[in-house]
Amino acid sequence: MKTIIICAGGPEEEVIPLALFLDENTQFIGADRGTLQLLDAGIDPLAAVGDFDSVSEEEMKRIEATGCFIEKRPPEKEETDTELALNLAYSQNPDKIILTGVTGGRLDHMFSTVQLLVRNAGRKSSAQLVLANRQNELTLLQKGTHSFKKNEQFPYLSFFSMTESVRGLTLTGVKYEVFLEEIHLGDTRFTSNEIVEPSCTISLQAGICLMVRSSDS
Repeated sequence: MKTIIICAGGPEEEVIPLALFLDENTQFIGADRGTLQLLDAGIDPLAAVGDFDSVSEEEMKRIEATGCFIEKRPPEKEETDTELALNLAYSQNPDKIILTGVTGGRLDHMFSTVQLLVRNAGRKSSAQLVLANRQNELTLLQKGTHSFKKNEQFPYLSFFSMTESVRGLTLTGVKYEVFLEEIHLGDTRFTSNEIVEPSCTISLQAGICLMVRSSDS
């Protein structure tokens, strides 16, 4: 599975342990100051994108020294740095895109990224979109059947509609199984489920569902 990890410039403690994802099928893109987080982890990125307004001249030289592709935009632009990085990630035709370093700090930045995921959900429906930090994984699910293995790191499982409604939701292999249920925008009753089998199956017939896997610490 080809995976691209986009690292933005959020607090270091919000960034997933990047070194755990180093393999031949994973590439990394830095969004603005997130590029420095990659370099600090010993990772030379595929690319660095953004306006780099939070990067010093010396830090920019450090990024340039990697020889990676650099897409530098003026600060007065319509896209966020994360959006530029996501566009570049899609051009690589990945199977999975993970965004990290986009939580913590300003809530508007995090909410903007969630909205960005929703807007791009149909861009390549086979590409899994994930927003991750050390305590949570947010994954967009669309029409079809999806399987997820039990993960002791993220024992809790919650579901929210990102469209007017999610129809035909069926959950099996979890503590609270449901069959052909409907989630409306604003519903909270599908919060804090748990996977009890080695894996669970999640299917939906229509809509875009946000699945949150989380831990207490």
